[in-house]
Amino acid sequence: MATKQRFDLNNRTFQMVFSAVMVALATVLSVIPVVQLPFGGSVTLFSQVPILAVSWILGVPWGLASGLAYAILQILVGGIGNFSYVQGILAYIILVFADYLVPFTFLGFGGMFKRVIKNPYVAASVGTLLVCFVRFISHFVSGATIWTEYAPDTAVKAVLAYSASYNASYMVPETIISIVGICAVIALLNRLAPKEATVEEKTAE
Repeated sequence: MATKQRFDLNNRTFQMVFSAVMVALATVLSVIPVVQLPFGGSVTLFSQVPILAVSWILGVPWGLASGLAYAILQILVGGIGNFSYVQGILAYIILVFADYLVPFTFLGFGGMFKRVIKNPYVAASVGTLLVCFVRFISHFVSGATIWTEYAPDTAVKAVLAYSASYNASYMVPETIISIVGICAVIALLNRLAPKEATVEEKTAE
């Protein structure tokens, strides 16, 4: 006899509550960094994983909604003070979008390969790698445009090299940690899934 599923993943109340809890967890983990860089950016203990988990379990639309909520909280929790370091409407726009809205909302695409790549661990790893790369590019653009004063030289090549190396210094370990974390989540889901069903059958379309 098949084991009944503990949660109805298509239930709107469950989806909203689960997403809210994951956004809160991601926010808490983000303010407890393992390594904090001097000019912004940090290596955290799985802070991206809750948003990746929402995308994987509930689907990309819920992942994007959770990522956007997470991005807004990032601005409110730690980003407000950064506005005092830049000047001009264009700089404010770049700050909001390149440092917060784009990179953190895009985490919601983490589960996009779930139905494309058969192996769930590979699918989640590729998705995580992609969204982390987009986050890196977004922060790189920010560093090369509104944070140029921190570069050791004002030459274009020096600014670009500085932004790339600075942002890679925390995004590379953050990506590795996130891949390990989301794969652990999938392994846990597989262990909790009924023997007659796979994790794909348990999760929402």
